Amino acid sequence: MRYDILTLFPEMFTGVLGHSILKRAEEKKIVNYNVVDFRTFSKDKHQRVDDYPYGGGGGMVLTPQPVFDAIEEVTKQSRCEKRRIILLCPQGERYSQKKAEELAQCDQLIFICGHYEGYDERIREHLVTDEISIGDYVLTGGELGAMVIIDSVTRLLTGVLGNETSAITDSFSSGLLEYPHYTRPVDFRGLKVPDVLLSGHHENIEQWRHEQALKRTYERRPDLLNERNLSEKERDWLQSMKKDK
Repeated sequence: MRYDILTLFPEMFTGVLGHSILKRAEEKKIVNYNVVDFRTFSKDKHQRVDDYPYGGGGGMVLTPQPVFDAIEEVTKQSRCEKRRIILLCPQGERYSQKKAEELAQCDQLIFICGHYEGYDERIREHLVTDEISIGDYVLTGGELGAMVIIDSVTRLLTGVLGNETSAITDSFSSGLLEYPHYTRPVDFRGLKVPDVLLSGHHENIEQWRHEQALKRTYERRPDLLNERNLSEKERDWLQSMKKDK
């Protein structure tokens, strides 16, 4: 996976990309990060990348020329076939685990991290394949959104996580929130690990975890269940949970 990140503040990515799983993924040559200061592509003598909006109004708008030229350069550098150009934007599609799984199938992801009041509409209409928002709130720029997407996509790539089942059992990957976890000691201040997890009976443990994931989803994110094709057993478990409430 190749990540090209167009930003006016490349130093913001140093800490995030240089630590933990994201760093190890690069060391294993599973991913390649290319952080681009698109101000360097500006043809303005003062390297300006923004201007006043036509028609008036507050704020400044990113001009198309530096962004178009930067995109053309990073696409020329790679021979990737499965490429997506992502605009981080509060008007975009709400980001989800399903979207992360979709993006993880690509060879190259290019992120446009904007600032100021917005983008010249020609960037949106003629360059971008995906507009993504990480939530219904407004940030100063698109950098934090790009970091979130890069992290969530990278952990899905083969060879990144030490345990390949971790990404599969994460919350949202199965359509349910993740089940509770316990570790040593068995008894901590009178708070004990559920007996089933100590039983060594793998089938019972898997059933308990599935029930707990369903229960946690029902209690915390019932909206997710509306999108899930529940099995007969899951419907029975839900009915039992509702009676116990």
